[in-house]
Order: sequence, then C-alpha cells, then structure tokens
Amino acid sequence: MKKHLSILVAAGLCCSVPSLSRAEAPDRALSLGGYARVMTRPDLSGGDGRLGYWNLYGRLLNEGPWLALEMRLKLQPGRAERGDTTSALHVKMEGGSITGADHGGGHLESYRVSQLYLNTSNSLAPGLSLRMGTLHHWFGDLGLYDFRPGELFVGAVGAAARLQRGPWDLQLGLGDAGFALRPQNYHSVLVGGGSLRRRFANRHVVGLGGVYRFEPEVTGNPYAPHRTPGVDVEDWLRGRVVERYFMETPGDQNDFPRPEAQSASSFKLLAYLGLGKIGYLNWNHLYLTLEKAHPDHSTMETYQGDSVRIYLGDLTDERESITLSNEMHFTLLPGRLDGAWAFYLSRRRDGDNDVAPSDYDMDLASTVLRLQSQVARQVLLLLESSVALERSIQGNRYRARADSIFSSDSGRHDLEGLEYGDLSERRTWQLKFGPVVNPRGFGIFSRPSFRMLYGVQYSTQNLAYGHQLVESLAADNRFPPVERHWHHLGALEVEAWF
Repeated sequence: MKKHLSILVAAGLCCSVPSLSRAEAPDRALSLGGYARVMTRPDLSGGDGRLGYWNLYGRLLNEGPWLALEMRLKLQPGRAERGDTTSALHVKMEGGSITGADHGGGHLESYRVSQLYLNTSNSLAPGLSLRMGTLHHWFGDLGLYDFRPGELFVGAVGAAARLQRGPWDLQLGLGDAGFALRPQNYHSVLVGGGSLRRRFANRHVVGLGGVYRFEPEVTGNPYAPHRTPGVDVEDWLRGRVVERYFMETPGDQNDFPRPEAQSASSFKLLAYLGLGKIGYLNWNHLYLTLEKAHPDHSTMETYQGDSVRIYLGDLTDERESITLSNEMHFTLLPGRLDGAWAFYLSRRRDGDNDVAPSDYDMDLASTVLRLQSQVARQVLLLLESSVALERSIQGNRYRARADSIFSSDSGRHDLEGLEYGDLSERRTWQLKFGPVVNPRGFGIFSRPSFRMLYGVQYSTQNLAYGHQLVESLAADNRFPPVERHWHHLGALEVEAWF
C-alpha cells in the first residue's frame, strides 16, 4: 500500500506541472517528459486486441497501452555544455495498463519506478559526468519494433562516469543487478562494463560497448548459484528428476544429492553504427550484439508429497545469441512521402539442451516496412507490412491445425510430449493501413498522432494470436475447436511524446 501511495503522489506531482516540458522549459528547475499510447481494438475473432503474438512483426497493433513519465529536478542549475557545474535528479515511472484498454484495469501495480539516478557534470573535471543510481542506458532503438538492442546495464544499480571530449564519448560503470534478476531471492550479481563512441562530421557515430555479470560462489546461501549433481537435462525438462532418482536409488529425501556451490557469469558485447543525413537517408541505426544469458537458479519438484529444489547452474549456462538488426528512416518525396525500414536477425543456441524446443534454441528473421504519405495538411495515409520467420532448432513447436497435438515428425504421435504440434517453423505476414491525423503536420515520427487502422495477419500456425478460444480436444469439452490462420483487427489509437 505504501508503495502504491508513493507512486500515486509522485505521479500527481508530475501531472500538476504539465507545462514544464523539457522542450519548452529546459532551464526550469523541474521539467517533465514522457510517452503515452492508448487504443481500442474490438476483436471479433475471440482475440485479446493484438494482431499477433509479439513485436517481431512490428510494434504497430502488436503492443498494448503504455504510459511513461520522466522528471528531471535541477539541484544545481547551469549549462553543462558551457562548462558549468550542474546536478540533477532523474526519475522515470512507466507501465502498461489504462482503465478500459487492457486486462490490468489501470491499476498502479502495473507501473514501476524504472529509473532513479543523480547526475552531476563538470564537478571533478571538464566534460566529466558522474551518475549514481540506476545505470540502464542504450544507443538509440529500433522504433518499428520497439526493441533496444543497444541497451547496457539492464537492472543494474551503482555508479558510472562519463567523459565527453570533442568527438569522443566514454562511459564506464559498476553496479549490482541481483534484485533485477531475482527480486524475491536476492543474491549479488556484480555488473561492470562501459561503452566508447566517436562522432564523425557531427552526424555519424561508431560505438562499441559491453557488460560482464558475475555472481560469486557463496557456500551455505541457498540463493547463491549451485548445481545439483547427476541431473539429466531431459529429466529436468520433463519434471521427473526426483522420481527417476528414487526409482533407481530407493531411499528417503535426505538421500537426494546435495547442491554444490559454484559461480555464474554472463555478458553482452555490442557494436553500433549510426548514420545521419545522406541523400534520401535521414538516419540509420545498425546493431550487432553477442550475448550469453545468465543461468537460471533453480526449480521445484514434488515427489510423494515432498518438495525438492533442483539447482540449474550447470544445465542453463550455455545459452548464447548473436543478433544483427537495423532501422533506417528515409524521404522519398520531400514533404509528401516518408518511409522507415527495419530488419531483425537473431541466432540463439543452448549448448545444454539438445532434446526440446525452447526460446534459447531459435532462429529469428523479420523485416518491417512503413510508408506514410500526406493527403492533406495534417492528414496522412499509413501503410505497413512485415514478414517474419521463427524456426525451432530442437523439434516441432507450433500447431498448424486444431488437432496437431496428436502428431509430430512424419505423423508419429509424440508419447513423451517434448515436441509440441507438427511445425518447427512459424511464418507470419502482417499488413496494416489507414488514415492518420498529425496535428504537427507531416513526418513519419511526428507526434501526437491519431490513427484509425485496419490490420490483417496470416500465420502458418493455427490461432497465432492471444485469444480466449478453447483449444482442448477432451471428450467433455463443449466448445468445438477452431482452426483459423487469418486474423483481422480494427483499431482507434493515439500516441504522443512530450
């Protein structure tokens, strides 16, 4: 209750000074910026108001409502770019629920304080900034997907230093991400890293960055990383580790292997290329990332009424991914036709799991193209299309038909249940179009924006969208199964930055 009350008070403080936006009053002691989107999407196909499952098909019509408020309180006024010593407190609150627009009902539990840090500039040396608090930052984003492949220090709280000299920009940081990784079972996860960027011709940027996460070995702490010896990955995935052990080694629970303490680590490496104005190209963001995921901690199994914890340190420590992504914004006809194009390619592999489909053993490929043309001073026409491929490396993962649960490769019934359905690939195509009203005039990213859109999706998977349809094939099911590869959706929505 206290948490909700504090968020409410802070939000009320923000909303009481809407005129103090960053763009309008950069020298005021308190400034407010943010982002908002809300929509209604009547779904006559039994869906939940989203065209597809997720943003791999483009964020448009695949996201729900969102509200973000970011405050900056100047504690020591001045202009850092002129060499003045300045200090400012930054607070950001965001969440994804608006009354009447989603399942959350607009409750405050859907919101969180995602950023809180103090930033001081030029106090120790010219061009040097110090930051204490949350360290999360990123090199731009992919706006068509609402992805941030260039983000670093996710969930970390600590200290960072940033040195800006001429075209060079260097950042170094050190913190702890233990609460972000496991909020209820905290154990320290040290995070260190940084980034280096260089600007060319005041419009092009080349950057490198990375972070390394280390979770130390601590004997006697059940929340520290451990491994349970002798566990087979297939038994773990089937939830029968304890059952199999006592079938082969009769005894009581005290005879089950004791966990062995160990350390855990993960990392992310990033390369970035940003291009400014070149001919028809307005800007371009290109990202290449290599990432190793942090290992899972543990899982619980119940056998003959007793619960046993299985530690997963050595069963989930080989999950790696490499991702190449890009977004560009271009002008085809000045003042008449704008466009944005993006692609996303990712290869994910799990060296521990070679028996079952998962999010860590996938190939992903997607491209999105958006065109927006002006038909009147403030009225535009939006057209967007996307194509995506999701391929499971470890067997079938998707159902092509309502009764696909009965088959796997070559029509053989999968008695053990590690495969799911009869497809190893999901192919998805989406098309969205409709009129847009931009009060500020032409521009593909001009906001605020009022949109009236129609969207259609085709997928090789049956019912490839969030829905409330009954999929059970049980004999006592009174609702017949539905087979549907097309999904249609209408939307009225508004989006604004401020």
